[in-house]
Amino acid sequence: MDAFLRPNRKILSRKELAQHRRILREGGGSLVLTNGCFDLLHVGHVRSLTDARRLGSALAVGLNSDSSVRRIKGEGRPVTHQEERAEILAALEAVDYVTIFDEDTASQLVAELRPDIYVKGGDYSADPGSPTFPIEGRVVLSYGGRVEVIRYEAGRSTTALLARLGG
Repeated sequence: MDAFLRPNRKILSRKELAQHRRILREGGGSLVLTNGCFDLLHVGHVRSLTDARRLGSALAVGLNSDSSVRRIKGEGRPVTHQEERAEILAALEAVDYVTIFDEDTASQLVAELRPDIYVKGGDYSADPGSPTFPIEGRVVLSYGGRVEVIRYEAGRSTTALLARLGG
């Protein structure tokens, strides 16, 4: 990634983020991790990220790569390229770190980082027995981490925004 896109050093490789995680843990801090496509940033994203940040010492956001978003959301997505999405997320006060991942789920990222708290939006369930329990949650529970589900902003989604724009 070009250096000009990383002036504040919030956008990190997975290896760099793992180093920050180690330092945070050694200092007694806790890492919160959430993930998503964040294709067109909207108020639902901002509110969710702000809520997630309140749960720990630092918030890391795993950002789906462009190819991952295409596999999940279909052709024509993402609307905004991964470098720009990462830069926008990094500009938010609530976000401490951003890393891009290419897998379709964040399970491998979760296994590598071992966040203290893994956060998903209210369209998921925190109940491991629920069909809407996040797939990454199983990894979190395997090492004793916590899964949190935060409020969901009904009608506040990139898909709904694109539909309103006729896209």
